[in-house]
Amino acid sequence: MKKYGLVPTMGPMSFASLTDGLVHKEQWPEVEKKLREEVETCAAGGCKGIITFAGQKKGMSAEQGMDLTVEFMNRVKSMLEDKGVALCMENANSRYPDNVLGRPDQLCDRPSWGLEMCKRVNSPGVKMLFDIYHAQIMEGNVAATIKDNIQHIFHFHCAGVPGRHEIDGTQELNYRFIAQTIVDLGYTGYIAHEYRPTPGRNPMEGLEAGIQILDV
Repeated sequence: MKKYGLVPTMGPMSFASLTDGLVHKEQWPEVEKKLREEVETCAAGGCKGIITFAGQKKGMSAEQGMDLTVEFMNRVKSMLEDKGVALCMENANSRYPDNVLGRPDQLCDRPSWGLEMCKRVNSPGVKMLFDIYHAQIMEGNVAATIKDNIQHIFHFHCAGVPGRHEIDGTQELNYRFIAQTIVDLGYTGYIAHEYRPTPGRNPMEGLEAGIQILDV
């Protein structure tokens, strides 16, 4: 990536699974070991953020999951701070249980859960990956939520609602307004367009249109 002047925006969750996440204490020694290895790799490669999920509830209450996630984050936050890498909790949605439009049974199935976790941990090494698509499906109020919590947000994902398609006038969110809101807050990071091209539409045209919408 360096050869072509590219910057990696987020490192992968190589240390835990989407289903188990971070909330199983018996897995913490192995999860922490793998996380430390990835942090070292990301720091050396210039990647400042790593994506993570709390994991599925599997009968656990949201508050139990919150306590365990906060406990794990407190274990690793000093290491993250020392390396200048942020571990970023992504909000998903549990409204669609198909693992295409949604993420079934996730603890962090709404931005308010992840933002509260960040507030409790209170570390520059623990932030949110704010997924605008998932946020709109679960809680809405996207622009106001971003305004009130920008200090806890490291990175953004976007896609059209409904369908997780393009971000143009074929869907319900005004991404031009959202982009302007984010810029006005002083955010200088990246927004990743994580979407599925609408069948029958030219994906390159859709990508170009998305760039024009977000370029404020």
